Amino acid sequence: MIRIELSAWTEARAEATHIRESVFVAEQGVPAELELDQHDSNCVHALARDEAGRAVGTGRLLPGEAHGARIVAHVGRMAVLREWRGRGVGGALLARLIEAARERGDTEVALLAQTHAQGFYRAHGFLEEGEEFLEAGIPHRAMRRVLA
Repeated sequence: MIRIELSAWTEARAEATHIRESVFVAEQGVPAELELDQHDSNCVHALARDEAGRAVGTGRLLPGEAHGARIVAHVGRMAVLREWRGRGVGGALLARLIEAARERGDTEVALLAQTHAQGFYRAHGFLEEGEEFLEAGIPHRAMRRVLA
């Protein structure tokens, strides 16, 4: 059974950093200096924990930005340890981050999906917008979901 916890960066930092470095830096070759950024301290962080309490996945929710009557939240740094992929961890993380955005009054959630993960996000109600682009040398596509 996976449990999702939301916390501030001060509480999530060590475990979230380990997961993000394992996935983004070690597996995908993202430069380490790009992985952690100035936004982490302002985000709500989600950690997925297994039955033993071990952190196996992470994601973050940036503060919502006003765009007229819309308030757009951004989900980012979604990462699940390799041995936990395909077991619903990413979906549980994403669902909890969307719920947190809705609870604080955000009207939309946006993200920058690695193109290989577009199907995953599409299955969670996100739609592609704009053209594909490179970020940290990896193809991405902007996606957005309107919250009801």
